[in-house]
This record gives sequence, C-alpha cells and structure tokens, in this order.
Amino acid sequence: MSLATAKPAHTKEDGSIYYRSLQTMKLAMFGATGVIGSRIFKEALQRGHHVTAVVRDPTRFHAISFQVEVAKGDVLDPTSVAAAVPDHDAVVSAIGPGPDVIVGAAHSFLEALPRAGVKRLVTVGGAGSLEVAPGLLFVDAPYFPKEYLGQARANCEALNIYRRNTALDWTFVSPAVWIAPGKRTGRFRLGGDQLLVDAKGESRISAEDYAVAFLDEVENPRSIRRRFTVAY
Repeated sequence: MSLATAKPAHTKEDGSIYYRSLQTMKLAMFGATGVIGSRIFKEALQRGHHVTAVVRDPTRFHAISFQVEVAKGDVLDPTSVAAAVPDHDAVVSAIGPGPDVIVGAAHSFLEALPRAGVKRLVTVGGAGSLEVAPGLLFVDAPYFPKEYLGQARANCEALNIYRRNTALDWTFVSPAVWIAPGKRTGRFRLGGDQLLVDAKGESRISAEDYAVAFLDEVENPRSIRRRFTVAY
C-alpha cells in the first residue's frame, strides 16, 4: 500500500489546478460519457492527452476539443473494436454496469487488441472482487448489497478472464465501495487485492480522485497484468 499525491502543474484563471503529463499519449476510450468515464475522459484531456471516444453512434457525441476524435465502435464486437483502436498507445475502458456487457467486453478486448496492434488496456473494475478477509471476497460477504450482485459477479468473472491472459498488458482498477462525484484532491491510498477502509471503517473515493489514480497508471504503468484499488 502506498500514499499517492498528484503534483500540480498549472493553475487556471479561476484558481483551479489541472495537471499535465510529461508525455502526450493517444488513448482510445470506451464509456467516456458515464459518471466515472466522464471524469477519466476529462482528466485525460486536462493532462494533454489525445482521446478517441469510441461510441456506437458518433453523431450523438460532441467533440469538445481538438484533442478529441470520435470513432464508431461496438465494445461487444471484436471486429468493430479492432477497427477503431489501431495506432493508439492504450485502450481505456469505463463501460456501463450491465453484467453481459462487462463480461462480453473482456472477451472482446482480449481478441481485438492484439489484432489492432495495441498491447495496453486499463479498465474500470468493481469493488466486489476485493477481499474483506483472507479468502473472502466482498461480493460473497453476507452484507454485500443484493441489488449489485449481478454487476459484482460479472466484474469478478471479467477479472478472472483478464488474469488468464498473458498477451496484453492489462490493468484492472477497482474503486472503493462508495464512489460518486465529488472533489479532486489528488490524495488517496493505493492497494492490491484487499478492500481499503478509512479510520471510520468506510471505503470511499470520489470519481474525480479515482480518475487521477486511473490516469496515473495509464501514464506510468505499475500494475501490469494485475489489479489495484484506490480509496481514501
């Protein structure tokens, strides 16, 4: 476990701070419009990266910056994915929570990215696959919320699919139990396969700080073919 602190690089006119990477990357992103995905998308642009938003209907996605391109692609169709992502440094996935989509996307990425010549994949994961006790996953704990069981088990299956793969440099990023829009502080803890909780026994992270940790990993890989988690 380590304490991570993002370092400010620039200050906007309104006094807010944004951060710029030392090396510009070209990222292909799936799920750029969701609660978590939109924060990752924004963080990537603020760091100066070029992002290709891969969407099923490009006419419904507005390119807000010269740094943004839009490509047509269906995350569940490997041929479609392979056609959308060549010549990118990495693929970033923050797809929606549907269980079938989560598992299907894992299979699709593992088939499509080698065909496209892209080796790096960083994907949003879930907290259910984290351990709350030795050998006990959060999703299997009696207090796990039943309404999220389908999504959590799908994320567990997706993680296991990735773990069996040795061709891609994948990373699976599990958030804390509670993740929602909030402040970007740039301060958080990183962990491995165990659920992180604070002094009050709570497991929390803002979507903004999750995005910081996520992009840090994209820029400076430290968890190749591994999962890590981020929380306060």
